[in-house]
Amino acid sequence: MYLLVLCTCPDNSAAELIGRALVEEKLAACVNILPGVTSVYRWQGNVEFGAEVQLLIKTTSEKYPLLEQKVNSLHPYETPEIIALNIQQGDKHYLNWITESLEENS
Repeated sequence: MYLLVLCTCPDNSAAELIGRALVEEKLAACVNILPGVTSVYRWQGNVEFGAEVQLLIKTTSEKYPLLEQKVNSLHPYETPEIIALNIQQGDKHYLNWITESLEENS
């Protein structure tokens, strides 16, 4: 099963570090880095507003456990957002590319 994983980062530097590591280690086929996200959230009893960078990570359910572990090891937040959504449909060529990109021998 293919997944789209959402993860917010505090800045481009953290986003690029995580994105590069995931792709280099073949835990993700592609990571889009979207700057300019404003997040509103509750943290330690307070409502917070913060500028963040959104990662859109394309992977498979087989790779997800290692991907989650890697993000947690590199992420500066105590509790990073790591949410996986099932990809219900997609262009077969793109989905095949995800599979090929994550193969160990590619």
